[in-house]
Amino acid sequence: MKRIENKNEQRYHRAKERIEKMKAFYIHASIYAIFVVFFIYLNTLSGSFPWAIFPIAGWGLGVIGHATDAFEYSIFFGKKWEQRKIKEILREEEESIQF
Repeated sequence: MKRIENKNEQRYHRAKERIEKMKAFYIHASIYAIFVVFFIYLNTLSGSFPWAIFPIAGWGLGVIGHATDAFEYSIFFGKKWEQRKIKEILREEEESIQF
């Protein structure tokens, strides 16, 4: 019975950590959106060269990176890849033990 409770506790803590990451991302994205408007406003006051695109694009890449971490998404190393590799390593270990 303790094992089930321990497993449920672990699942709860993992879910809570994931929610905290999501909240941090939403805060980051909200601040980014506010500053995008601010940068564009400053750019219109300062002249014709669209300099605001540089901080907007740079920070935008950071927001995208934060989103991939918060939502556990990766083009190359996603959950399916991770699970496949875990199974592969476990299979290799079992084969090496048998010999």
